[in-house]
Amino acid sequence: MRKLRSKNVFVVLLFLITIGFSFTIGTNVRSSTSAERNKTPITIYLAGDSTVSNYPRKYKPRTGWGEVLGERFDGDIVIKNAASPGRSSKSFIQEGRLRLILNQIQPGDYLFIQFGHNDEKKHKPALYTEPSTTYKSYLKQYIEGARKKRAIPVLVTPVERWRFSQKGNLQSSHGHYPEAMKELGKEEKVPVIDLTSMSSSLFQELGPEKTKEFFLWLNEGEHPNYPNGVKDGTHFQESGAKEIARLVAEGVRELHLPLSRHLK
Repeated sequence: MRKLRSKNVFVVLLFLITIGFSFTIGTNVRSSTSAERNKTPITIYLAGDSTVSNYPRKYKPRTGWGEVLGERFDGDIVIKNAASPGRSSKSFIQEGRLRLILNQIQPGDYLFIQFGHNDEKKHKPALYTEPSTTYKSYLKQYIEGARKKRAIPVLVTPVERWRFSQKGNLQSSHGHYPEAMKELGKEEKVPVIDLTSMSSSLFQELGPEKTKEFFLWLNEGEHPNYPNGVKDGTHFQESGAKEIARLVAEGVRELHLPLSRHLK
C-alpha cells in the first residue's frame, strides 16, 4: 500500500514538473517573439547643407556624405537625411525644416547637425550667423529640440573644402565656426565629431591632386551632367562622400556613442 502511494506521489510530481517546464518554455518563446516584434530601429536624422544632402540623378556624380552614411551601419540603423543645399543653421530653422524633424524624431533617435558653409556668407543676411553669438544660439535650438524629444543631439563641425596654397598646404576655409561649435558642445555637454579637423588631416596627407579626386572636379566631356566640366572645391563625388562618411563613422566610434555598436 505504501509503495503504491509513493508511486502515485511520484507520478503527480513528475506531471507538475512537466507542466511547469512547458509553461516556462512557452512564456520564454512568447516573450522573445514579442520583443522581436517591438524592436524599433534607431533613426539618425541629419540636419545640414549641400555637403550632407542627397542628390537626384541629374546632379550626379555629386553626392553628399549623408547619402552614403547608412553603408557604415548595420540594419538596425535608419538614416533620414533632411539636409538641404544652400541652408545655414539659421535658414534651416526659419524654413521649418528643423520642426519637420522634431515632429518625427523618437526617444533614442539621433540628430546629427552640420552647418557652417553657408553661415559664413555675410553678403546673404538670410543665411549669415556670427560664430560666437547667433551661430551658437541657432545650433542650441537643435540641441534643445532633440533633447525635449529625448533624442540625442550630435554636433558635426563643417567638412573642409579643397583649398590648397601654391606650396601644397591645405588652408582653413571655415574661420571661427568649427571652434565655436566645439565650444558649444562643451557648454551644452553635447558630443562633437570634429569633421573639420579629421577631413583637414586627410586632405593634407593626400595632397592637392589626390584630394581633388574626392571633389566634383571634372574635365570637359567627362560626364554628361557637366558637359563643360566643373571645378567645385566644396561638393563631393561619390568616392569623396564615402570617405567623409567613413570619417563621421570613426568619430562615432571615438566618442564611444551607444550607436557605435551598430557600426560595421
